[in-house]
Amino acid sequence: MPKVSVTVTLKPTLLDAQGRTVAGALRSMGYLSVSDVRVGKVIVLDVEGDNPDAIRTQVADMCDRLLANPVMEDYRIEIGS
Repeated sequence: MPKVSVTVTLKPTLLDAQGRTVAGALRSMGYLSVSDVRVGKVIVLDVEGDNPDAIRTQVADMCDRLLANPVMEDYRIEIGS
């Protein structure tokens, strides 16, 4: 049964207040090379099936309908073994 990882992040055009806070905290801790941070979430699914294209299509539908807000968020799907 393949593990599917979905990474959801805010669209680049939207302000990521949490990311900005983390970036500021990292710089105040001395990590001056950090110029930007985007915070998101990772959702890991066990999906039955052996056709990667069908799994990707099904998970994309899940993202569009529930796992991500397509108006505000982008998502990336990675299918493992």
